[in-house]
Amino acid sequence: MPVIEPVIRPPAEADSVLLQVTLGCSANSCHFCGAYQDKPFRVKVQEEVFRDIGFYSRRYKDARRVFLMDGDALVLSQNQIVPILEELERSFPRLARVSSYANGYNITLKTEAELSALYRHKLSLIYMGLESGSQKVLDRCGKVSRVDEMVLAVRKAADAGIRSSVIVLLGLGGKEYSQEHVDGTIEALNRMQPRYLSFLSLMIIPGTLLAKEAAGGDFIELGTLELLKESYAIIKGLDLKMTVFRSDHASNHLALEGSLPKDKEALLGALKQAIAGNRRLRPEMWRGL
Repeated sequence: MPVIEPVIRPPAEADSVLLQVTLGCSANSCHFCGAYQDKPFRVKVQEEVFRDIGFYSRRYKDARRVFLMDGDALVLSQNQIVPILEELERSFPRLARVSSYANGYNITLKTEAELSALYRHKLSLIYMGLESGSQKVLDRCGKVSRVDEMVLAVRKAADAGIRSSVIVLLGLGGKEYSQEHVDGTIEALNRMQPRYLSFLSLMIIPGTLLAKEAAGGDFIELGTLELLKESYAIIKGLDLKMTVFRSDHASNHLALEGSLPKDKEALLGALKQAIAGNRRLRPEMWRGL
């Protein structure tokens, strides 16, 4: 297949056509991320992308969903991305949705008219890694997108009809900044009002800057119980009007899912039981207690 490894895609895109329009991430600066360490960023030329679309359309002509890769597809200018979306519409008659990862600054740089045009061409879902709503935590981990920028991006996309799936990384503040991480994340999410929300738990990846910081004692990782408490505190503080919530990634110690605000008390109850030791966690995670 016309894909340059390694590739990362959200679990929800398991059945989507994976179309690579960029390689790597234009920022590639987050201390915790090892996804594109050895993959220099570049934009694939249009002829190459169109050739890939042709390859996929011959094999998956009835595909309904396409996910644009790699980590930064929306860095493309309007003149670059719209022809790709038009070609997808021509090549996949049953196409219902195009989605992509998005950095906050890529969305805020686009005008309302440009975002509306993307939506008309079926780009209707973006995945954004908020990671933390604390600017101090984001600065310490080297993330380029700022909190206010990401909040604006989600709201601006929503105004154009584009839904956002926002990702929070439990434990990113470590022991020192756990409370700031919780408080800032609650505030940012309440301002964003994302359509989808996912919690992942921090996993320190060998070879990353965060791994070096942890080895040197500059970052102290949270244990399982502390991660559960962070999850509980964030959910307790949320005032979301219509959000699908999931915390079922392989990194999570307790699998949770529901809708907010409808299932808020049930989610808190499950976490409270887990914190008290009355709910079974994923077996491989018990060693972290």
